[in-house]
Amino acid sequence: MSDNRNMILAIVLSVLILIGFQYGYDLIYPKPAQPPAPAQQETVETTPTAPGATAPGATEPGTTAPGAEPAGVNIPTPGSTTAPAATPSPIAPSPAATRNSVLGQSQRIPINTPRLHGSIALTGGRLDDLTLATYHETIDPKSPEIVLFSPPATPDAHFVQVGWVGSLGAGELPDSSTVWRADGDELTPQSPLTLSWTSPSGLVFKRTFAVDDGFLFTVTQTVENGSAADVTLTPYALISRLGTPHTGGYYILHEGPLGVFDGTLKEIKYKDLAEAGTIQQKSRGGWVGITDKYWLSALIANHDDSITSRFFHETYEGRDRYQVDFVGAPLSLAPGITVSAESRIFAGAKEVKLLDRYRDEYQIDRFDRAIDFGWFYFLTKPLFYFLIFIHGVVGNLGVAILLLTVTIKLLFFPLANKSYVAMSKMRQLQPEIAKLKERFGDDKARFNQEMMALYKREKVNPASGCLPVLIQIPVFFALYKVLFVTIEMRHAPFFGWIQDLAAPDPTSVWNLFGLIPWDPATVIPHFLNIGAWPLIMGFTMWLQQRLNPQPPDPIQARMFMLLPFVFTFFLASFPAGLVIYWAWNNTLSIIQQWVIMRRMGVKP
Repeated sequence: MSDNRNMILAIVLSVLILIGFQYGYDLIYPKPAQPPAPAQQETVETTPTAPGATAPGATEPGTTAPGAEPAGVNIPTPGSTTAPAATPSPIAPSPAATRNSVLGQSQRIPINTPRLHGSIALTGGRLDDLTLATYHETIDPKSPEIVLFSPPATPDAHFVQVGWVGSLGAGELPDSSTVWRADGDELTPQSPLTLSWTSPSGLVFKRTFAVDDGFLFTVTQTVENGSAADVTLTPYALISRLGTPHTGGYYILHEGPLGVFDGTLKEIKYKDLAEAGTIQQKSRGGWVGITDKYWLSALIANHDDSITSRFFHETYEGRDRYQVDFVGAPLSLAPGITVSAESRIFAGAKEVKLLDRYRDEYQIDRFDRAIDFGWFYFLTKPLFYFLIFIHGVVGNLGVAILLLTVTIKLLFFPLANKSYVAMSKMRQLQPEIAKLKERFGDDKARFNQEMMALYKREKVNPASGCLPVLIQIPVFFALYKVLFVTIEMRHAPFFGWIQDLAAPDPTSVWNLFGLIPWDPATVIPHFLNIGAWPLIMGFTMWLQQRLNPQPPDPIQARMFMLLPFVFTFFLASFPAGLVIYWAWNNTLSIIQQWVIMRRMGVKP
């Protein structure tokens, strides 16, 4: 009766685990929430700005910063620790505005590279239209390109803006309404683009955009003082993003604002920034950005420049808006003097080799850490490069995963062998342990005492199999990270029905693995929508457990037997590459354990 009760408790616990996973999944992939009413909009306190810089919206006579800024832009100012309130403009985001209609409202200079498509608006001179030419929304190469940047007037605004702040008269600094003059008709890796504008007093502003064959822009801002007075200006750069994107990292990778300051990586969750409002950092060099699982937009200062960086959040028209920015050191210009400020913009996919190249070539400290390789970074990066090496040889990333798993198994063979030998010895003692249980089952203290005496007599250490397993855990998690966070997995095919190793198994037991023309995902919860590979993984896990010695405690034994069932549901929505790796790793472990047991004369 007691065993039946324990079994029922174990089943109930397993069901609660599955329900908890579904609840957690809904937290990770939340449904779009209704925005709060505009009356609930936050008020951001304005603090005094430093001498020589005035925030947008200031009304002090004779001093201005860029005036007609787009909705959802907050110009950083030197010396301020809290953001000045943003001033909405007539081009506020409208839910009815489409991206294409907004792009058609201003004259633009196209961006055309092997990796990027987009344009720069001559009105405002912002980088606010960018798509990734080599990455698409689905595995169909004819599907739309991934959209990274969109103009301020769109519901999903995401853009980069650079400029100057300073104590000048009205209309003396370029802003979002400034119409720039271009010296070319296209921005390509071979042809940089220079925008120019002259203020009423004779200040000549120029912005030169250069782009490489990857995802890196170099922006050089110059100012020539053609006026009769001394001028002090401070360069700035910002990235603005409207709305909180859905994050799907299973809590094992960072998505949101991040940066590196004096060698220290700082990652900030969206919710933490929303609570803090403003977070400020000072450093020499460094970079700030906003990252998704696969995509990154980042502002990069020259490594020897002193900058003040800021993470900023506000509520605009009931929606969250996030901004990262930095300001450089003030620059003084006597009449006839020209000064310049250079910064870089990364906008694209987080390809490991490309980030490593930029880190080394431009001395961008820890730029490769934009990819969240986790605590075992020292293991994860070598594993990634070895995986890519194998992929270059065999030509299929799924096969490369299988071969990498075999290689890791061979490297850890001595440790794993010791673990499996210990488990085989434990299995040999199962009949003796069963006899002890019959004799002392009601007296647990005596039973444990006799069982430990048996282990000592047979020279078996029940913990001897644990250490080899513990040593392998960091490698397991490092490989897990590689398969989960690297973009090289995205849209990479395997064989058969797996055409995207980064997506869940597309088959489902509910439509007989595609035989019935119906999509169960429309009505079946995520954790119940089990595909073929999760079933294979669950079976291999169950088979491996059958080879292990059973715990003497019946409750533990039943719980262990339920684990394959639980993990089958748990991994149903995981990327197929991870599930294939897990199933293959289990299969290799089964083969290894079976061979060892046969050699020791233990019946499997």
